[in-house]
Amino acid sequence: MAKGTILVVEDEEDILELITFNLLKDGYKVERARTGEDALVKARHLHPDLVVLDIMLPGVDGLEVCRAIKGATETAHIPVVMLTAKTEESDIVSGLELGADDYVTKPFSPRVLLARIKSVIRRTTASPDDAQQPLALHEISINSARHEVRVAGVIIPLTVTEFRVLQFLSKKPGWVFSRSQIVEAVRGDGYPVTDRSVDVQIVGLRRKLGDAGKYIETVRGVGYRFKE
Repeated sequence: MAKGTILVVEDEEDILELITFNLLKDGYKVERARTGEDALVKARHLHPDLVVLDIMLPGVDGLEVCRAIKGATETAHIPVVMLTAKTEESDIVSGLELGADDYVTKPFSPRVLLARIKSVIRRTTASPDDAQQPLALHEISINSARHEVRVAGVIIPLTVTEFRVLQFLSKKPGWVFSRSQIVEAVRGDGYPVTDRSVDVQIVGLRRKLGDAGKYIETVRGVGYRFKE
C-alpha cells in the first residue's frame, strides 16, 4: 500500500532514476517532472504529499518553482524538500525563506533523503491539537486541525512556514522568543539560522494579517512575541 505521492523534480536522468527507485522501494507513489514548468502543472493538478525539488533546473529554476508553490493558496500546504548541489548558506537560506521545509545537498545518500522526506511528512501531517477548539486571540482564529487562519472571520492564506510561526508564537502570548528558538520550533535543529530568514517570515505574516499584524510585536535585541 502506497504511503503517499511524491513529486520528484530533477532534470538529471540518473539522479531522477535513483530517487524514483528508492521511493518506490519504500512504498511511495512517484510522479516525475524534468522542468520547472512541468513541476508547477503537476503540483497544481496532482496535489502530491511532498515535492523533492532540485534548484538547478532548465528554464524556471527550483527557487521560482518553490516560490510559486508556496505562494498559491491551493498548493501552499504541500511540503517541499530542496535538492541542490549548492552548499552556500545564502542559497539554502533563500530556499527556506521561500517556504521550503528541508534541504539535502548533492551528493546525497538515498537513505538520508528518505529519512528527511519521512521527517517532513510526519511534521507537516502531525496534528496534536486536532481535538482542541480553534485558538482565538483578539480577532485572529487559528485552527490547527484545518491548518486555517481567520481574521475577523475571513480566511487568510498562509504558507506552511508562516502558519507554524504564527501558531508557535500564539500558543504562549506575551512570551518573547529569539529568532533561533522560532526556527528550531518550526523546522527543527540543523538549519542555518539568520536574522533575515525569520524576519522575512514575520514581515510576510504581518502583511497578510493586515491590521491584526500589529499583535506580532518586535522586542528589540531579543526577538518576537504575540501580544497578550
